[in-house]
Amino acid sequence: MTTSYFEFYGLPESFTIDAKVLKNKFYELSKRYHPDFYANESEARQQEILELSTLNNKAYQVLSNPPKLTEYILQQHGLLAEGDKHQLAPDFLMEMMEINENLMEVDDEAGLLAIKTQLAGIENDLNAQLSSLIKNYETDNQANKITTLKNIKDIYFKQKYLLRIKDSLNTFAARF
Repeated sequence: MTTSYFEFYGLPESFTIDAKVLKNKFYELSKRYHPDFYANESEARQQEILELSTLNNKAYQVLSNPPKLTEYILQQHGLLAEGDKHQLAPDFLMEMMEINENLMEVDDEAGLLAIKTQLAGIENDLNAQLSSLIKNYETDNQANKITTLKNIKDIYFKQKYLLRIKDSLNTFAARF
């Protein structure tokens, strides 16, 4: 029984799920598949309900968290696998390397603030690109969806890279 989370919730595949609809569906299925209501059922039925309850919890955790949702959709389309290494654009990598070097050399709060501001600008640009791609994905025909998903994948990996740098930045910020 391999059901997609979208099918399980009766929702169309989307990067933008209405949070209220999602939460209502989660609560509805939580009540329907609560193991306590099946205590007098057969062992097989109890196990089935437990699996459905677990599926409901996992689905909600993924669908309610935008980065996990993006990762899930990419996995569903075979564009992201465990331990996947994605080749980022050389210009992006060079920019990140420069930021890392600046971070190693920063020796005051003003320098740290400049790096934070630069990272915030990059993050905002990536978020704007992602938002545009998501809008396109929602309206694209099937042939264009894969191209859009590949572009979303690229931004997904850039965001992950940026997150690592921001973590380093927080470590360096603790010095001041």
